Amino acid sequence: MAEIKIQVKGYKCERCGHEWIPRKKEYPILCPKCKSAYWDKFNQNLYKYPQAKKV
Repeated sequence: MAEIKIQVKGYKCERCGHEWIPRKKEYPILCPKCKSAYWDKFNQNLYKYPQAKKV
């Protein structure tokens, strides 16, 4: 049996860094780990307030 390489597209949360492969073909609403609805938007508060803690 021949060996092949398969590539699958996935998503990465910009808040917690979690990476996952979706089960459905629809665009995800929440990050499955941190449950953030803003998983696809970079947290800009880290640049405005550098002394703020990272989540």
